[in-house]
Amino acid sequence: MRALSMRHLRYFDALARHGHFGRAAEDCAISQPALSTQIRDLEEHLGSQLIERGSRQARLTHLGEELATRARDILRAVDELEEFVRARSQHVLGRLRIGIIPTVAPYLLPALITALQDRYAGIELRPREAITQKLIEDLQEGRLDAAILALPLPESGLTGMPLFEEEFVLVRPAEEAHHPVPSAEGLRAMRLLLLEEGHCFRDQAIAFCAPAQTPPRDLIEGSSLSTLVQMVSAGIGVTLVPEMALPIETRSARVALQRLAQPRPSRVIGMVWRSSTPLADQMRDVGMLVREIMQDRPRA
Repeated sequence: MRALSMRHLRYFDALARHGHFGRAAEDCAISQPALSTQIRDLEEHLGSQLIERGSRQARLTHLGEELATRARDILRAVDELEEFVRARSQHVLGRLRIGIIPTVAPYLLPALITALQDRYAGIELRPREAITQKLIEDLQEGRLDAAILALPLPESGLTGMPLFEEEFVLVRPAEEAHHPVPSAEGLRAMRLLLLEEGHCFRDQAIAFCAPAQTPPRDLIEGSSLSTLVQMVSAGIGVTLVPEMALPIETRSARVALQRLAQPRPSRVIGMVWRSSTPLADQMRDVGMLVREIMQDRPRA
C-alpha cells in the first residue's frame, strides 16, 4: 500500500467535483485506469469506501463528502503556500492559471499569451475558458490564480481591477443596412439571437432591451457569438455583439453593423483574484498588461 500523498488528494478532489472517472481523469491529464488506481489506493489507506461506483457516474459516500471538503481546504492551503513562496522569492510569474469568459477569450487570449511570454521569460501558462459562475468557483477553490470576466461581481472574498469598457453593437442582415437604428423597445420587438443561459453577456443584452429581465418573446439561442453572427448572416434575426469580437466574427459574414442610440449598452471587463493571495502585485501587473493590449487595439 502506498502512503497518502498530495496526488491522492488532487485526484480525489477532481473526482468529487466531476462525479465521473473519465472527466476527472481528463481534468488531471492522466488515464482513467491510473486515476482509478489512485482512488483505490486512497480508500485502502483510509480503510473506508469513499466512492459508490456506478455505470455512468461516481457518487461520494458520506465519508467521501466529508473528505472532499477537507481535501479541498488542504489543497487550497498548499496552493496558497506555493503562491507565497513564489511571491517572496521573485516579483515575476513562474505559473499563471487564468480563466477567461467565452465572449472575451478568443479575442484577447492570443495577444495576451504573446505579451505574457515576452514579459515573463519561461512562464507556464494555463489558460481556461469557462462561464462566469465556473470561473468564480475555480478561483475561490484555488484552481485559478485570476479570472477575466464582466464586472461587477456580487461575490465576496475577491478583489480586482477594471480593465476596459466596450459597447455592444447591433449586428443585422446586410440587406437591412439602411434600416433605422432601433431603440431598446424596438429591439425587443425584433427576432433577437442571444447566447444560451449561463453566459453573463446574455443577461447584459436582455437587461438592455428588456429592463424587467423578461426575455423577448421571439428569442433564438446560440452557443457562441460566431454561431449568432452566422445566423444573422442567414437572415434569421439580429443580435448584439461586444465590440472587441467584431473584427473576427463579422469579417466573412454578410451583415451590417449599427451603433445603438445613447445611452448605448456596454460592459466593463475586469480581472479578479482572491483577496488572500500573496500574488496580488503580480496579478495587478498582468491586469496592466491587458490594459496596454486593449489600448493598442483599433476601435471597430
